[in-house]
Amino acid sequence: MDPPVYENVGNPTCVYDTKPRDILEEIAAQIQHEFQQSPVIAASVASQPGPHTLRGAETNFYATAVEQSFDITLLGQRVHITATPIAYTWNYGDGAMLGPTPYPGAPLPEDRWGEATQTSHIYTQTGDYSAAVTTHFRGTYSVNGGPDLPIPGQGDFTSAGLPLSVWRSITKNYADNCLQNPRGNGC
Repeated sequence: MDPPVYENVGNPTCVYDTKPRDILEEIAAQIQHEFQQSPVIAASVASQPGPHTLRGAETNFYATAVEQSFDITLLGQRVHITATPIAYTWNYGDGAMLGPTPYPGAPLPEDRWGEATQTSHIYTQTGDYSAAVTTHFRGTYSVNGGPDLPIPGQGDFTSAGLPLSVWRSITKNYADNCLQNPRGNGC
């Protein structure tokens, strides 16, 4: 059998009109923006004591954040995102800030309330404040079940404010013996 003979019948053309796009590059370019807009739930905030504390005393704050995963669609592709909490920035509501710090804080047993912790704060003025924490999440993504890839930068998500009233305390010393004088001052 003779080999086929090819001849030029006009200008060469491609079967495809446009060059194929690299979808992964486009997804990578959009993923950081999408991560900031994603449904990541910010940490919850608690204080000890609370919702009332004392001026001049340590108030312990702590955040509870968890790793979260969800799926979105970008450019017609299924993208799986995982957000992992890595740092916390505290806003105590009186102008004082702490962080970013890797410590979310932790609850203390009631008999240890008033101790200094890595996330505690001392209010110097009485009043009503709103304490909040911004949780910084590191993200990874995978496209259509592929390998996990890091998301550039981080996602920052701020909690709702925790209302806190700071009160003052007054200590008075009395010399009355309440057993002998039950109507004395302080009895």
